[in-house]
Amino acid sequence: MLLVDSHCHLDRLSYGDKQSDMASVLAKAKAQGVGYFLCVSVTQQQFPSMLQAIAPYPQVFASCGVHPLNQEPGVDVDLLRSQAADPRVVAIGETGLDYYYSPENKTVQQESFRQHIRVARELGKPLIIHTRDAQVDTLRIMAEEGADQIGGVLHCFTESLEMAEAAMAMGFYISISGIVTFRNAKALQEVVRALPLERLLVETDSPYLAPIPHRGKENEPAFVRDVAQFVADLKEVSLAELADVTSRNFFALFSLAKP
Repeated sequence: MLLVDSHCHLDRLSYGDKQSDMASVLAKAKAQGVGYFLCVSVTQQQFPSMLQAIAPYPQVFASCGVHPLNQEPGVDVDLLRSQAADPRVVAIGETGLDYYYSPENKTVQQESFRQHIRVARELGKPLIIHTRDAQVDTLRIMAEEGADQIGGVLHCFTESLEMAEAAMAMGFYISISGIVTFRNAKALQEVVRALPLERLLVETDSPYLAPIPHRGKENEPAFVRDVAQFVADLKEVSLAELADVTSRNFFALFSLAKP
């Protein structure tokens, strides 16, 4: 069985010596069947140190981008383009819109989102999209900027089935995090039941959002197995089948990530 943690922030876990501790975190994940990882950038400033930290681990792929909640000092498009050209980078993002935490700078977020989509199309690398309380604008900008031409994933998905269906119609995948295991996530669980397996990914978003039974702990990639098991139960398939399908989906989407 092979699992992929399709979205994690390995450089943000609480450890001192990143080389040795990252190695132990990855080894613990491997013991749970997690063989590959996508380490996602959220600022341009921390991208070089993130890339350096994961350099010894060929099973860890990278993205580059500016999270919608990290708009200071804003996105440098030329720098984004040069960072994205690194061969370890298989995706652009995370980018997107978050009106839940930062409704006051919608215009800035929207322009940043558009710039990310344009660079993704230019370089032929898929998008990692964060969206919260911004369904209409997210889908509108995706359509206006031609995101369907490059594809990508709506990560840590918590929105409606209608939004998921609209994104999938543009060639996007839907990634499910540990939120799906929460007791108050009944609506999300119903969405996951309705989603096609061939469009699903699983993730931890570590160090955030640890799934049950690890609530209260720092999240880590090993826990993606708990997410996968929960999703498998919702979909009434075996963990092995869920792992196989989501891993194949990952490498189909992120075609530059070579297993």
